Amino acid sequence: MFKNFLLVHKKTLKFFLRTQSTIYALSSGQGKCGVAVIRVSGASTELALQCLTGLSNPKPRTAILRSIKHPSNHEILDKGLILWFPGPHSFTGEDCCEFHVHGGIAVVNSVLNALGSLPDLRLAEPGEFTRRAFHNGKLDLTEVEGLADLLQAETEIQRKQAFLQTQGALSKLYNKWRGSLIKSVAHIEAHIDFEETETIDEGVLEHIVKEIETMRDEIDKHLNDGRKGELLRNGVKTVILGEPNVGKSSLLNLLCKRPAAIVTPVEGTTRDILEVTLNIEGYPLVLADTAGLRTETDDIVEKEGIIRAKRSYECADLVILVIDSEKYYSWLHNHSSGSTTDYLKFYVEKLGLHDLLNYESNDEIFTKECIIVFNKLDLVENSLNLQNSSQINCLSCKSEDGVPDLVNSISNKLKVLCGEPSAEHPSMNQVRHRQHLSNCLKCLNSSLEKSSNDTVLMAESLRKALRHLGYLVGVTTTEQLLDVIFKDFCIGK
Repeated sequence: MFKNFLLVHKKTLKFFLRTQSTIYALSSGQGKCGVAVIRVSGASTELALQCLTGLSNPKPRTAILRSIKHPSNHEILDKGLILWFPGPHSFTGEDCCEFHVHGGIAVVNSVLNALGSLPDLRLAEPGEFTRRAFHNGKLDLTEVEGLADLLQAETEIQRKQAFLQTQGALSKLYNKWRGSLIKSVAHIEAHIDFEETETIDEGVLEHIVKEIETMRDEIDKHLNDGRKGELLRNGVKTVILGEPNVGKSSLLNLLCKRPAAIVTPVEGTTRDILEVTLNIEGYPLVLADTAGLRTETDDIVEKEGIIRAKRSYECADLVILVIDSEKYYSWLHNHSSGSTTDYLKFYVEKLGLHDLLNYESNDEIFTKECIIVFNKLDLVENSLNLQNSSQINCLSCKSEDGVPDLVNSISNKLKVLCGEPSAEHPSMNQVRHRQHLSNCLKCLNSSLEKSSNDTVLMAESLRKALRHLGYLVGVTTTEQLLDVIFKDFCIGK
């Protein structure tokens, strides 16, 4: 127990010393560039500014052109713009300044070395500027995560979702629930304390129950959003499936506009999973090419490829099912009464993907979101005579006819899967959010079950629910949780 006490206080002391020091780092990108931004934050920032530029009491948030000198020998290192942000009106909440210097590597290193020569200044750790902003109440945890996503965003819709989160779209929602729950806990505790004296208004408990039921329904709706935010943040996992030599690799190359996959007339060319990440009209698509599926093969390598293809299918959010138009035309010739739906069922069963078929519904054929592609259209002389042709894409990978229509179909599917980010209806995008909200929902349901017979236990369940909402925004937190959240931040942010 004494060891645990020492360990806790050692961590507290280490954190205190770390936050008391003044930090600096290159905040712009590495390598040669026109302008580099070096950021400083902490109690000794003004001293550092004075030592390198001679400025004292500079005008806040005003760009000033100054020579930057080494504090030891007063050699001029560069001439650049200086910005001063006195705390608490800064990104970190502390005194901050920025040196906007020429972006050459030697220039940047000389300024960093000059800052490092000053007492009480040290190089910042990854994400330390943002971490200080969090500890000083400038950002909550959801806004911190939004900032991290904004730095990682590769598509326009990802950027939009991340930016809305940095502006508090999620934290406003979670803090609204948290504020409502704090009131409910306060009222029910007052009800418990004053129940015997009857000095509290009648109907308070009934009102609390209605409030909790409303919140429970809102959280449940928020959780059951089809993982839209998570899919947008991580990319929609999409797998191309079909028989050998049906044109899967050719399709992948067409979509990514480069020869990413090897294409030959030989069946079974693709053995392993080949993944590429694409930007489809602002939505992220993680596209996987797979081995051709068939139930019988003596090739041990091909068998492993088929196993991996099915494993990739199981994890996929979207399936692109590729079909040989010639084979469909031949089947239709031999099955005059058969329909396109009949062939799709026959084809999927032939591939061994029985769980992809929805046997319980006549309207929805597939159990997953699926795009059907009839390839090799250039080899078919007559019309394919497709039923439900609006749901089917016909193309030729050889002539590239029909590719724009396929891209449009993929884009429409991505819009359905990911949604459109908005401040009014923000989507959670972290597994951490889902876990805490699910636990909060369990506690709310537990409190409602106890509302009729034990208000003390009901209050305890509400306090647990409140704790989970606190973990979401960072009111209740641990150093381990913060380490996980900040581990992917870059130095200088």
